[in-house]
Amino acid sequence: MDEELRSLTHRLAEEAGAAGEAAACHRLIATEDDEELAQVLIERERPLWAREIAAFRLGCGGDRRAFETLVLLLNHRDPERCAGAAHALARLGDPRTPRAAAALATNSLRTAYALYPVRLLGELRAPESVPALMATLRGLLGPDEPYWRVALACVEELGLLGDVRARPLLEAALPHPRLGDAAGEALGRLPAP
Repeated sequence: MDEELRSLTHRLAEEAGAAGEAAACHRLIATEDDEELAQVLIERERPLWAREIAAFRLGCGGDRRAFETLVLLLNHRDPERCAGAAHALARLGDPRTPRAAAALATNSLRTAYALYPVRLLGELRAPESVPALMATLRGLLGPDEPYWRVALACVEELGLLGDVRARPLLEAALPHPRLGDAAGEALGRLPAP
């Protein structure tokens, strides 16, 4: 059991236990039947914890039936759910993932929940990654920006991706107190002009 699954198992076992469904939770965690897990995703009135377990396990196993549920979880208000979904989506290998992560990261109405889509874009290294990260960062360079952690993640991921198209935005981030150090480091990773 990897660390991400261990963390998810512990968190959701507590959630299910509080609802009196600990046995059902442990059964979903232990099953080796992908069809049973996939059924959880389409049955009506299944609790969120059950859908999350099923989607995570299927996604990490490369089963694309988990895609829609994982994308919904990636955009959840609970950071732990977002983290688990990002982990599973990175392993899923679905070609729709970069577009979905880009759409979530660039949605200005959901910026508060964009941290994990931003990190996922960096990990995916897809053609959509740099344009989406740049668009997100561009909207977060104003003074007194409340979502500076999302902006910082954009700066860091752009540095890791090393794409010269990001240079002007990274230079614009240099004067920002919370972004300047990371922007300088990211600029140092770019090929010389």
